[in-house]
Amino acid sequence: MSDKIVVGVRFKNVGKIYYFDPQNLKITVGTPVIVETARGLEYGVAEIGNKAVPASEVVTPLKKVVRVAAEQDIVQKEVNTKREEEAFDTFNEQVKVHGLKMKLVEGEITFDLNKIIFYFTADGRVDFRELVKDLASVFKMRIELRQIGVRDEAKVLNGIGICGRTLCCATFLEDFQPVSIKMAKEQNIPLNPDKISGVCGRLMCCLKYEEETYEALNKNLPSEGDIISTPDGDGEVLSVSILRQIIKAAVRKREQDPVHVGTYPVEEIKLVRKKTQEENA
Repeated sequence: MSDKIVVGVRFKNVGKIYYFDPQNLKITVGTPVIVETARGLEYGVAEIGNKAVPASEVVTPLKKVVRVAAEQDIVQKEVNTKREEEAFDTFNEQVKVHGLKMKLVEGEITFDLNKIIFYFTADGRVDFRELVKDLASVFKMRIELRQIGVRDEAKVLNGIGICGRTLCCATFLEDFQPVSIKMAKEQNIPLNPDKISGVCGRLMCCLKYEEETYEALNKNLPSEGDIISTPDGDGEVLSVSILRQIIKAAVRKREQDPVHVGTYPVEEIKLVRKKTQEENA
């Protein structure tokens, strides 16, 4: 398969990058463009200039770049942004009128003024059919409501994490990766919800960043309670330093000898047996 020339366009600050056919236009990074999308013409910014990529990486049919954004397009985008802010207030007023339990996160008007999309959160399913009718009569355009999760809400609203930095999802993460309690255990992080949860209330995305490294390091390490062989005799593992690859253990050479607590590099120990489930209990 031959390569295809594409440009990468982003529609939101930390949104996904989508490939488009530049149609012989020379487009550089940072250039505002008007492109064809499934929902009509959209305004975006080129994050990747003209680039050859394998055809296997392109989702066909490849939509086209219509033009480099002109001055009037940039003005239209600014006008749309202002209308989105006004639509936010109108939406909340209508929600109160209908007595619905939903929280608006973001309103988005398509560049061609064909549709307005409202992103909201709610605890369960919401019957918003009457709300849509009233909104359509107010805005005179197609209305679409999309319920999103709390992680998506945090990405839109942004904030400060417990690390003191702005949220990763709102700064550079394009996609959310699955995060599990196993990752916190693998990194020997105390399972305190306040310490391992983000502002969204879900497990922090950063637990994923070093997971592969910790998995590789843990392959050579015993667990607390395991019985190991050391240069000073057999003993029980008291604690494990994953990054330093050091094990602290209570050992003795002979049964009558007093217990000695020592630290040993992983290269100096051998696993005798794992701690049983009964011992864990």
